[in-house]
Amino acid sequence: NQFQVTLPFPGFAAIGGETRVMSFLCTTTNLPGMTLAAIPVPFRGRNLYIAGDRVFDTWTTTVFNDTDFLIRNAFERWMNGINATSDNSGLENPSDYMVDAFVDHLDRAGQVIKAYTFRGMWPMAIAPIELTYDGNDAVEEFEVTYRYQFFETNTTT
Repeated sequence: NQFQVTLPFPGFAAIGGETRVMSFLCTTTNLPGMTLAAIPVPFRGRNLYIAGDRVFDTWTTTVFNDTDFLIRNAFERWMNGINATSDNSGLENPSDYMVDAFVDHLDRAGQVIKAYTFRGMWPMAIAPIELTYDGNDAVEEFEVTYRYQFFETNTTT
């Protein structure tokens, strides 16, 4: 259950230290899922199925919110660079807002046992932070959902 997330924020979204802090404040993530679609091919009264296109699931992280909102603010700047809240403008070249992110699944000694690289990743949703008086014994946290083009692992490319 040990892991490390390395997420380099694009330059326009970062003010410094976000990648390092994110690796400590990311409390939950997942190893990506994927599906190979089945294509039915009618043949002599029944369907034969062949493999179709691969579909990659979205990727999600849960992050503790720190008192200076360093990570949350970086995600908000990132999303605002993609599509501004004020006037619906934003970056046009995907390479300006997409990054490669990394998840390392670690053993108890801290050695990498499985590594994932998410290629062409960007945040598509930042979950709300619930403000409530009955949450006095919990640290604020929020989820971020990402879309990426594809992933590679240390055992596949």
